[in-house]
Amino acid sequence: MDLLINAEKRDNKGTSSSRNIRRSGSVPGIIYGAGKQEETISINKYEIAKSLENEAFYSQVIDISLAGKKQQVILRDIQRHPAKREILHLDFQRIKADQKINVTIPIHFENEDIAPGVKIDGGIISHLMTEIEISCLPGDIPEYISVDLIELEIDHPIHVSELKLPKGVELTSLQHGDDDSADAAVVVIHKAKAVVEEEPTEAPEASEVASDQKNDENNDAISDSEKDSKDSKDSKDSKE
Repeated sequence: MDLLINAEKRDNKGTSSSRNIRRSGSVPGIIYGAGKQEETISINKYEIAKSLENEAFYSQVIDISLAGKKQQVILRDIQRHPAKREILHLDFQRIKADQKINVTIPIHFENEDIAPGVKIDGGIISHLMTEIEISCLPGDIPEYISVDLIELEIDHPIHVSELKLPKGVELTSLQHGDDDSADAAVVVIHKAKAVVEEEPTEAPEASEVASDQKNDENNDAISDSEKDSKDSKDSKDSKE
């Protein structure tokens, strides 16, 4: 897949320069690495926004056309505005064809609807990872890692070590010995939890409410009558 963006060189650096570039309708950025000097650039914000809609743009090799020459890079960082849908800055790293690089690529899940844990047991799929870091030569970077759920049963997770990788691709999490903690689960199907609905409490009918109020009033009247009678008796006893 060929990915190409056009960039312009900018000489000024700093916050003020970046702000002016954004006001002009472009996004500031930088190209570094491969033993060469850093280059500050600007890219049309509409062009970069369109490119970022492509999933491959985040992990694949990109050709940047700058001053009539192309450089091969990968996207290393995107700075976004915390509140607005605005890209503030882009970092690109130059690559060499004969040097391995670490990149994070997406995970795609296949045959989810016909997995035994779903189709037969009615389970719910839990994606514990949606991307993973790999190490390989730039020319060997896959678009994604595919995980097939066609035989996945309830509570039998697929782990990182079970992923099928293209030739020349390694998982960085498994490069440092047999560490059980590195072999994390990627996806699992859990049994769906039963939802117990409580029966709604029926409101008392109007006649019952009225009857209860009448009984309360009668009880209050009786209590007041008994109190008056007691007070009268106590007063009589006092006089005698």
